[in-house]
Amino acid sequence: MIFKKLKQKSLKKGLNAHLKQRDTSGSNAKMKTIGFLVDETYDQEFEKFYDIFKELSLQPKDVKVFSYVESKKKLPSLRQNQVQNNDFDWKGNLHNQNAQEFLDKQFDVLVGYYPKQHEILDVLVAASKAKFKVGFHGTDERLFDLLLNVPFQDFKLFKSELKKYLQVFGKL
Repeated sequence: MIFKKLKQKSLKKGLNAHLKQRDTSGSNAKMKTIGFLVDETYDQEFEKFYDIFKELSLQPKDVKVFSYVESKKKLPSLRQNQVQNNDFDWKGNLHNQNAQEFLDKQFDVLVGYYPKQHEILDVLVAASKAKFKVGFHGTDERLFDLLLNVPFQDFKLFKSELKKYLQVFGKL
């Protein structure tokens, strides 16, 4: 129990440190790559994220999806693009090489695809080197450059609003 409290405090401290260090100099760049951080609690159908390349005039290789799952299930998984609670130690340090590589990639746009504040996903978004970050209304607004106020489960509407605002911001 004490380690959980220490971990939460360390994650919050790390989040604030990442927010202070954020470089926004590339936020006006055209979009050539997009990444999605997805909470598997709400969505496990990743194919629709990869298919978004058509709408955004990208190549399939330019779309990456990374997910969060609270804890791994007993069944073995071949999924490499996943992070879980156990990947953070009590000091809030990330111990997942694939997740670190995802965060270090300088995406032109990163979408936090989760509906409300989340201590792990918020830290991942804050730590990301992405140039422009998009989230949903109801999440921590300090993390994102754009918050979409659409029903979270309406992916079709999300997709059209994302495209509309990326055009408005000159990303497409």
